[in-house]
Amino acid sequence: MKKTGWTLIIAMLALAAYLSLWPVPVEPVSWQAPVAPGYTGVHTVNNKLAGIQLIDLGNETGPEHAALSRDGKLYAAMASGNILRMNSDGTAQEIFVNTGGRVLGFDFDATGNLIAADAIKGLLSIGPDRAITALADQVSGDPIRYANAVTVAADGKIYFTDASSRFAPKDWGGTFTASILDIMEQSSTGRVLEYDPASKTARIVARGLSFANGIALSQDEQTLFVNETGRYRVWKITVTANDLDVTQGSPQAAVLLDNLPGYPDNLMRGLDGRLWLGFAKPRNPVIDAMSDKPLLRKITLRLPRALWPVPKAYGHVIAFNEEGTVTADLQDPAGTYPETTAVTETPERLYIQSLHAKGLGWLAREE
Repeated sequence: MKKTGWTLIIAMLALAAYLSLWPVPVEPVSWQAPVAPGYTGVHTVNNKLAGIQLIDLGNETGPEHAALSRDGKLYAAMASGNILRMNSDGTAQEIFVNTGGRVLGFDFDATGNLIAADAIKGLLSIGPDRAITALADQVSGDPIRYANAVTVAADGKIYFTDASSRFAPKDWGGTFTASILDIMEQSSTGRVLEYDPASKTARIVARGLSFANGIALSQDEQTLFVNETGRYRVWKITVTANDLDVTQGSPQAAVLLDNLPGYPDNLMRGLDGRLWLGFAKPRNPVIDAMSDKPLLRKITLRLPRALWPVPKAYGHVIAFNEEGTVTADLQDPAGTYPETTAVTETPERLYIQSLHAKGLGWLAREE
């Protein structure tokens, strides 16, 4: 019995030492998460997303972003690095190109080039002939570690997000793990960048964002809407801002949607002035409770990954106007379709995207 007791004590001391001292890659920053609003008001629980249908993608997974080109073809970026091209109903699928990385967002420029934010490769241009050109993998000498979302202006300028200046997916086991590390750390190193094809240079528009994610232009193209995933909000930032630290306060940046019920992911312009936002996950009360407890977040990351407080699956997308009024809210509390990261709206359909799903979701569009 005495030997067993000592063995137990030594094991407990070893566990305590591990949980207290084992190195982890994050240096958590204390912040105060706002009290979660829950699914009330404009976000009252509903099942409008529960009837989602799927386009079979064969062996592909993770249609994180999808968009229609001018020729009516639907393009979708996959976890494999492939960008698929297909008819709008999902037929005639083919591999348009493989970037060798992971495209998380893309748009088309005026000449038909597909402009891609590749989390591994940086900002890319892919021509109709499938030739891939690297546009930018650094800004002011600093690497672009996590290119995430992109939108192209009518004047050709490209605006895109660098989600984290700390955690590059190529170094931390992929986009999902890198995003968890960045959000758990809360060091707010995300940036909004601009690439000018005329000068072939990139600049920092704004910084200080906790995982800068989806991005879209206002109709007059004077304002950028940017999702700050780690702080549950959407910003309005003027396109003329230059190296603006949003944490310092400025008339060039303001929060449009705050204290959202989930982690906002991609942003896409829809029809009739709408912007669509997807929530990758709902908020988790355990994570919010740890916001002002940096040591506890460090300890949590020392646990086996299966014990990390990853939020449950919950399907949720919304539409809002440029004044910040929510005009549509679609949910599936059962989370049948995982990580509803984005919505692409056409006159006939809403295409629902996902980081890990095995098919591309869609719903018939209602007037």
